[in-house]
Amino acid sequence: MVREPHERFRAFGRRDAVRLVAAALLIVAALAVGVVGDLAPTSPGYAAGVVAQSAIRAPRDATIPNPIETKQAQEAASAAVTPRYDYTSERASSIAAVQVAELQLALKPVDDAFSSSNTADVRRATLQTVLPSLSTYDRTVLLALDPTRWPVVEQAAETALSAGEQVEIRDTDLVARQAALAAQYMPTGLGLSPAEEQLAADIATPLFVANSAYSPTLTEQARAAAVAGVATVEDTLKAGQVIVDQGHLIAQSNMVDIRYFGLDASSIDWGKAAAWMLLGTVVAGLLLGWLWRFRQEYWHRTLTLLLIGLIFVVAVLAVKLAGGGAWLPYVIPTAAAGMLLTLLLDPGVGVVMVALLAVLAGPVSGSSIELSAYAFLGGFAGILAIRKGERQHFFVQAGIAVAAADMAVVGAFALLGQHDMTGLLQLCGAALGGALIATIITIGSFSLLGNLFGILTGSQLLELANPSQPLLRRLLIETPGTYHHSLTVGNLAERAASSIGADPLLVRAAAYYHDIGKLANPLAFIENQAGGDNIHDQLDPEDSATILKQHVADGIDLAYNARLPKPLIAFIPQHHGTAILGYVYGKAREDAARPFGGLATAAGKAAADAVDQRRFRHAGPRPQSREAAILMLADGVEASVRSLSSRDEATIRAMVGQIVQERLADGQLGECDLTIRDLDNIREAFVGQLLGMYHQRIAYPQSKVVELESRRERGLG
Repeated sequence: MVREPHERFRAFGRRDAVRLVAAALLIVAALAVGVVGDLAPTSPGYAAGVVAQSAIRAPRDATIPNPIETKQAQEAASAAVTPRYDYTSERASSIAAVQVAELQLALKPVDDAFSSSNTADVRRATLQTVLPSLSTYDRTVLLALDPTRWPVVEQAAETALSAGEQVEIRDTDLVARQAALAAQYMPTGLGLSPAEEQLAADIATPLFVANSAYSPTLTEQARAAAVAGVATVEDTLKAGQVIVDQGHLIAQSNMVDIRYFGLDASSIDWGKAAAWMLLGTVVAGLLLGWLWRFRQEYWHRTLTLLLIGLIFVVAVLAVKLAGGGAWLPYVIPTAAAGMLLTLLLDPGVGVVMVALLAVLAGPVSGSSIELSAYAFLGGFAGILAIRKGERQHFFVQAGIAVAAADMAVVGAFALLGQHDMTGLLQLCGAALGGALIATIITIGSFSLLGNLFGILTGSQLLELANPSQPLLRRLLIETPGTYHHSLTVGNLAERAASSIGADPLLVRAAAYYHDIGKLANPLAFIENQAGGDNIHDQLDPEDSATILKQHVADGIDLAYNARLPKPLIAFIPQHHGTAILGYVYGKAREDAARPFGGLATAAGKAAADAVDQRRFRHAGPRPQSREAAILMLADGVEASVRSLSSRDEATIRAMVGQIVQERLADGQLGECDLTIRDLDNIREAFVGQLLGMYHQRIAYPQSKVVELESRRERGLG
């Protein structure tokens, strides 16, 4: 039956295990091609001044004396010695006493001004001229100061000056510190107001002087002591420890360790080959596990599984063969893998693919986070922009998105200091080239891959939906009623598919071809009888059922002869599922009950119930996908609503609801992935489309009709 989201997935069975092992072995065997180059003996070419192409690591624990590093350590110890200054506390106290005395001398006129023997006018006149360095604000505070508060302010200034001069004030720091020293050492127990504190600080500030000067002699002595204290440097290396990281210059001191371990000799890197195989196996296993868990329809389709494996292996080998280069990995079009899978399958598979490729791209290039981000974000941007590839400009749009994302990644790591300007420009060029190659590969291969692996692509569907297709032309000419029915079903199905996130282009193309079997016997179907006699009125119900069901088999034969894609052919039997032919089944029941007095009698009802319902059911299968289920519902809704005499909203809504409920009750929707919410959206989509199709028109007056016809004949309107 119709399920809600989060339905439990079926258990992993023996057949799944066999499929997983077989697929994993094939993928891993293909990935083994990538280790061939790792198994050839190679000389690393290590020398002083050469850039390490990969991280150089110690193969075992060792302690190695290193005279070059010892000298470097001595030079570093000497350079690390900070400049020495001649500050002493005795010298600081002496300077403090001198500066305080100088301050007292400078404040003598102020003391005289605040003498009790002076009148207010004399004091004010004197205070206007003393301490010329005072600011206007401080002068105002001084003029307004009560004579009893001046001794307190004076004491505060002297105390701050004395305390500040006791600490070290280097001649190089005096300018930066002078303004804050007075406030920093201002005494707190004198009850000064903020204005008085500011006045005291501004009085003391100009008298702060340096009490510590740079001493070349002391500095040289300290450096000599630092050099003498450096012990002989021994490189203590643990197994696996990096001697020179990837991309760094090999120094002469590094060569001491490299030669000690014999790392400059030619050898086979078994560890690298094993690591590649292990990581590739894990990634392949996770990819297959994800497909089993979240894409059962792909997991059980061998050709689709082969397609995913092929794209994965080709992309991984391309990444592996380009690994280790300075710019070559940035040209590899890994984004093409994600875009191809998005076009051929769905975006989810594409995202998982580029994510796993990004996991492999980093270690291949020396655990580069940048390259992992480059591969993932570029591929993800392509997936977002490519859509389903229905139009050529979508491919161009995707290529631009890939290039923009890749260049943004390169630019971000350049800002982090990973590249200089030359490197940035080179990698941006590589990003543009990689995006162009990815776009060309996607355009050139997606249709070919779709044909080889039996997958419908957007461009194929657009071509199949073109009215000039031979089968559609035959429908139009030989079965015009069926043709217009198919067009209407296509409109209904496309709108419904869009409302639930299904594939609208696929369901429209399927709608156009779902009834092509009626070409074999057009007059057996009422839409092609053009108001003539209905042949089923003279036929036995079972014969009618046989004729009506035959159009499914005839449609499949016609589709194969016309070389329609198999995924499209699957819609022909599924659009009826195992539904019952209601009209002829009801007629059969009436015929069976008639000799017994009709359905109103118990005997008649029993005779009607004895009619074998299976003879009046389609062979199926039931819809296996959301698109097939939408087509089934659209087909039933279109035929039923067309038969209505009244097509107002209430009548249409009731009929649509009835058709959906009948298919649901009959179990026709039990094998697809529609949810209850999907059915609600489909109903609303059908109702909206039908109301637009059967809207009322304004009735023109007869005179207006004649005028319009006359204008048309004269070519004026």
